[in-house]
Amino acid sequence: MATSVAERITERIDDMPAGERRAAQTLIGNYPVLGLKTVAEFSAQAGVSSPTILRFVSRLGFQNYAEFQAALQEELAAQLQSPLVRATGSHGKGDEAPMLAATIDNLHETFRHFSDRQAHAVVQLLANPRGKVFLVGGRFTDPIARYMAAHLTIIRPRVFHLAGQESNWRDRLIDMGRGDVLMIFDIRRYQESLLRLARKAHERGVVIVLFTDQWLSPIARFARHVVAGRTAVPSAWDSSASLFVVAETLIGELTRRLESQSASRIKQMENLRLDGD
Repeated sequence: MATSVAERITERIDDMPAGERRAAQTLIGNYPVLGLKTVAEFSAQAGVSSPTILRFVSRLGFQNYAEFQAALQEELAAQLQSPLVRATGSHGKGDEAPMLAATIDNLHETFRHFSDRQAHAVVQLLANPRGKVFLVGGRFTDPIARYMAAHLTIIRPRVFHLAGQESNWRDRLIDMGRGDVLMIFDIRRYQESLLRLARKAHERGVVIVLFTDQWLSPIARFARHVVAGRTAVPSAWDSSASLFVVAETLIGELTRRLESQSASRIKQMENLRLDGD
């Protein structure tokens, strides 16, 4: 599977001059639609010159702007695919080897782009004892949010999984503010209710960490950190395996960061369980 434009940006953004970095950040915030506009429109929205946009596109490895746009158009088409369309090209029953190979490849590619620096930054947010942590996911990704919340609740206090209907999520916004973290899991086809929640939380100063796929949920425009996992497999359905492993990696790193606190907390929990028997 080809490297997405977003993944190319992740690979190269540290080496970009300020103007190109601004173009990259503006594109991620309006991905991929901004890149489908003219060079003049892109440059105006990013607040940089047209030659800067062209240098940015060249740095990503494209020969020209048209080639860059063609790659984004292919991504947009893939982003909008339904399970019915993907089922047409999936493998027959009993053909497990391609599924396993694709999943392993997804893990390698996900962690090739998920840098140690980004992992450290997310763990730093989660380790803040003064902030609350909220987690939520979409129709198929909420199990990851619930799984991660169950672990974080053991490691640190003030962790909340947003369950139930969207109206329940909106009610929890009153408890969110600056210094708090909202972790959202959202893969194609992206959930509009999660986008609305992200927008409202962002307006309240909440730091958003987005876990998405290589095509990027629209929530990326509100996120401070975007973790893009590979999800495409030879199936009608996308695979969340790479995002599960990312979640477990962050859980492990946070447990090590808060080693003394988490050990004390776990010991107290065990004692309370014994007292209840």
